[in-house]
Amino acid sequence: MKLASQLIFVTLIPIAMAAAALSPESAPRPASAQEISRGKYLVEEVAKCTECHTPRDKNNQLDRDRWLQGAPIWIQPVIRTPDWADSAPTLAGLANYSDEQVDRVLEKGEGVEGKPIQPPMHIYHLHHDDAASIIAYLRLVHGAFPGRP
Repeated sequence: MKLASQLIFVTLIPIAMAAAALSPESAPRPASAQEISRGKYLVEEVAKCTECHTPRDKNNQLDRDRWLQGAPIWIQPVIRTPDWADSAPTLAGLANYSDEQVDRVLEKGEGVEGKPIQPPMHIYHLHHDDAASIIAYLRLVHGAFPGRP
C-alpha cells in the first residue's frame, strides 16, 4: 500500500504542476486589437523600425514583401563608431526572441543576452504597456504581406 501511495504521489505531482502552469493566471493574455494597433503605430510611425529592419527593393524603397524581416544596415556613421552593426535582425514574428528579451531591449535599453545594443539601434526606455503592445504587434507579423499598400 505504501508503494502504491508513493507511485500515485509521484505521478500526480507532474500533472498538478502542468495544470498550474496552464492556469489562466499564468497563461499569456491574448492581446486586444487596440494593443496590436498601438504596437503597429509605435513600430511603423514612431520608432520607424521598418527603416532598418525591412530590406529595400531595387528602387531603394522598403520591400513590402519582406516586412521587418531583417536587412543590411544602409546608413553609416560620419565618424567611425565602434561596434556599428552591419545588419538589423528579423523582427517579424520575434521567432528568435522571448518576450523577456524584447522587454529588456525596449524598457531597459539592454541588449539580448546581456550584450550591449549596437548602434545605430536606438536605446529605448519605454513604458511596459508600450513595450507589450510592440511585442503583440511583432508576434503577428509573419513573413510577407503581398499587396500591402
